[in-house]
Amino acid sequence: MLLSLMRFLRARRTYWSVVQELSGYSDRELHDIGIDRADIHEIARAASHEQA
Repeated sequence: MLLSLMRFLRARRTYWSVVQELSGYSDRELHDIGIDRADIHEIARAASHEQA
């Protein structure tokens, strides 16, 4: 149980870290790296699943 809680917290931290990082970029910067602002949460979700 403790291990699953730790995995959950690590995934959650990764998710919000990615969201904060990408949200800080301008639309131009996001476009330059091939990301649409609407895709930020999907990208963060994928990153958190990889982390878990």
